[in-house]
Amino acid sequence: MKNHSFKAKFKYYFENTISAGPLGVIRWLGLVSIISILILGALIVTFKIKGNPDAEPLGFIEGMWQSLMATLDTGTMAGAAGWSFRIILFPATLVGIFIISILIGAISSGIDEKINELKKGKSIVLESDHTLILGWSEKIYSIINEIIEANSNRKNASIVILAELDKVEMEDLISQKIEDFKNTKIVVRKGSPLILSEINIVNPNQARSIIVLSQFNEGADIFVIKTVLSLTNGKNRKAEPYNIVAEISDASNLEAAEVAGNGEAVFIQSNDLIARITAQTCRQSGLSVIYSSLLTFTGDEIYFSNEQSLYGKTYKEAINSFDTSSIIGICSKDEKILINPEMATIINQGDSIIAISEDDDTIIPNGKKDIILKSNLFKVQSIQNGTSEKTLIIGWNKGALTIVSELDNYVAPGSSILILNNNKIDEIQLTNQKIEYAVGSITERRVIEELHPENFDNIILLNDYSIQDQESDARILICLLHLRKIAEKLNKNFSIITEMRDVRNMEIGRVTKADDFIIGENISSLIISQVAENNKLKNVFDILFASDGSEIYLKPINQYIETQEEVDFYTLIEIASERKETAIGYRKTSLKDSVEDNFGIFINPKKSNEIKFNEDDFLIVLSDN
Repeated sequence: MKNHSFKAKFKYYFENTISAGPLGVIRWLGLVSIISILILGALIVTFKIKGNPDAEPLGFIEGMWQSLMATLDTGTMAGAAGWSFRIILFPATLVGIFIISILIGAISSGIDEKINELKKGKSIVLESDHTLILGWSEKIYSIINEIIEANSNRKNASIVILAELDKVEMEDLISQKIEDFKNTKIVVRKGSPLILSEINIVNPNQARSIIVLSQFNEGADIFVIKTVLSLTNGKNRKAEPYNIVAEISDASNLEAAEVAGNGEAVFIQSNDLIARITAQTCRQSGLSVIYSSLLTFTGDEIYFSNEQSLYGKTYKEAINSFDTSSIIGICSKDEKILINPEMATIINQGDSIIAISEDDDTIIPNGKKDIILKSNLFKVQSIQNGTSEKTLIIGWNKGALTIVSELDNYVAPGSSILILNNNKIDEIQLTNQKIEYAVGSITERRVIEELHPENFDNIILLNDYSIQDQESDARILICLLHLRKIAEKLNKNFSIITEMRDVRNMEIGRVTKADDFIIGENISSLIISQVAENNKLKNVFDILFASDGSEIYLKPINQYIETQEEVDFYTLIEIASERKETAIGYRKTSLKDSVEDNFGIFINPKKSNEIKFNEDDFLIVLSDN
């Protein structure tokens, strides 16, 4: 700046201070005010101007004071006496009008700027013990709903969200889709979960759990891994481990994700999980309702409990020790999960029981001491070998291949699959199933009727993720309506699993009497929410949703007992345990179309209550086959 003139330097300095914001403007206004007051005060002294014709000439201090008053209060000039005094105060008044006008504008501009800054959501969050959600996807609404329900018995509960959308837009979307926030406060901030400095705004060090959502694009896993890495390797991170739950789409990225997680993150493979659940539920009507019941925070769900009174007892003794909770497994002190273990398995000191219960404080050993079993009703029935099955898949998406492969693990040799889609599908090699293809629109009844859906054991409707969710759901609903009309015409029930993207469309679908739904986004959201509350549940779900080990089955009640008289659930537990199974509920087929009665599904019934079953009812058990 040495070669520039004073005028250029002054102009440069002036522009920099003015562009600094309202404070820079106020500084210049203050300087102008002081200079004008000093000049006018000097003029008053120099020309010996009087404030009143009969008074003594004003001194320098009094002259400055009068100038200041004229500058700040333009009405002061009205009381001035004498033209010489008025001529001096007039410029002061003009300067005052100029300064006050600019000052008001600067203050107003500063307030607007601050409000806009707050709207951008860049201020630091002071919440603690909160659930932190990083990223944004359609799953977020279901997750928020579930966490709100989980927070119902917590004080000062809060959910903090950091995403790259506009803050006001996010708040509006949440308000539109969440009906009741109950006692949970929602705090939203705009920022990139990929940038550590912006993550720090939402106070991750004091969060009770952190959920990292996958974006619906090709680089989704990279986004998740980078976000998790930012948390675990952060410069100012806390010393204690984080409780992170994150989504991974592609199994090939899981190893890199585990490295980034550094033992502090649990990864949910949403696509794989939904495919496995679909493969299981399509073969058993009502199973998706059971999963939905267990995965939501309304009603009964899965908890871990250290019950010292059970130390030294067997698993069979444990399942009979609770009247209002259902024991499904054991978590050893080294956190090994055993679901439906051998009945003689001993519960050792430090082990936890895994139970289905209304809440974590309702797991009380209140079982009947004098259990009277109706052993005269027991049936001894050999287990039949599986028969071949025919599956109809309508629609196709990127998760369909996993569904078909997973289904191959369950069905008997000689089974078959027919795939209906608008386009031809590449050939797939399977062990137990033969695949056939049909090309046509899934919304045309003629096309569906020509497939003869009445000849299939299982029907799966898959969503098209290449189009908008509402349009895709509408196509699925039209197809579902056609299937139900065909079923009514033939007087036959179809076993249908329907995949939808928007949970709100589930209510529309229920009009068609479809009791089985796999809501892709919703199911994965429920699992993420559950694992965020207790990360040990991840291992429980891995076992339940795997094709080997113990899973949930609905088995005909008439394979277990004679149904001519009432029986309590202790009796059902006994006959199931003799078959190495754990009974956890039942289904009343007469209520299968009743939404109010959860489609006839009753999980964790009170064991001392007696129930009258019909021949077509089902017992819900954990079993290896």
